[in-house]
Amino acid sequence: MHGIFTIFRKEMEDHFSSIRFLLISALIVMVGVIIASMVGMGIQEESKGMAKPTFLFLWLFTSTGKLFSFVQFIGFFGPLIGIFLGFDSINRERVSRTLSKLLSQPIYRDSVINAKFLAGVAIIAIVLVAIVLIISGLGIRLIGVVPGSEEVFRLVIYLIASILYIAFWLGISILFSVIFRSTATSALASLAVWIFFSFFLGLGAGFMADAVAPIGQSGTGVDPSAVIKHEQVQRTISLFSPMTLYNDATTTILDPLRKTTRSLILMGPMERLSLSRFQSPLPLLQSLFIVIPHLVSLVAISFLCFGICYLVFMRQEIRTV
Repeated sequence: MHGIFTIFRKEMEDHFSSIRFLLISALIVMVGVIIASMVGMGIQEESKGMAKPTFLFLWLFTSTGKLFSFVQFIGFFGPLIGIFLGFDSINRERVSRTLSKLLSQPIYRDSVINAKFLAGVAIIAIVLVAIVLIISGLGIRLIGVVPGSEEVFRLVIYLIASILYIAFWLGISILFSVIFRSTATSALASLAVWIFFSFFLGLGAGFMADAVAPIGQSGTGVDPSAVIKHEQVQRTISLFSPMTLYNDATTTILDPLRKTTRSLILMGPMERLSLSRFQSPLPLLQSLFIVIPHLVSLVAISFLCFGICYLVFMRQEIRTV
């Protein structure tokens, strides 16, 4: 751990002084403010002259409005933040021949990779906390509702999940920065992984579900068991995507009325007869129990990705010049 604080401070200074960080931050703040303004004005119009419903404040983050919700924006474009912060973290040092000079100092090699990853996570946390606070302040101004303690705790859990999610992509980009010597190659490889998980995995899950469990027509209509099996196969494959884990976890934790992360639920006669008991919002602890597997999975893949990056970097040969 010797020298890790020094490198961490240097990386933070580099991030805060870089044009890239300023552009990314300005873009996220601009989009977040636009989304919050549109959603807030829509909520203000719809709730005019009516009693404010429970958990109205959380609608600022989950309501789609005319474009998309803030949760959807972070789920889709959040990986780009981690990619932009880490795709040149190591190979840039190689190209500028500062990595060998840095390691010639009394600094352990693992301090370099640890400090770069921690600095990236710190930047991600700062950006997300800042934009959530901006949206919260703007929302209080527009809809006139102050969040309660449970809503604040739900937002904190959402922030933790978002940081873990983007940290995974930061680890991916740093890994490619370690493997490839060209910054352009590492950036393209990171973007290729993002495109694969964003588009092709979902399409592949649908094709695989159609091949393994096709939905056939019978004399009485669609077979319910075939529909359920089709949905199970598609969901199982989709869970390999970090985006699916993140979207399921955040939408469930920010929507107390959502009782499960599944999109298709099989209900028997007794459940249909007592459907009214499912209309009340879930307490925070019960929502947390539902999303704990997703949060644990996000932690696992983030640490696994960084662990591979750490191992590859520690085994690489770094020549002094």
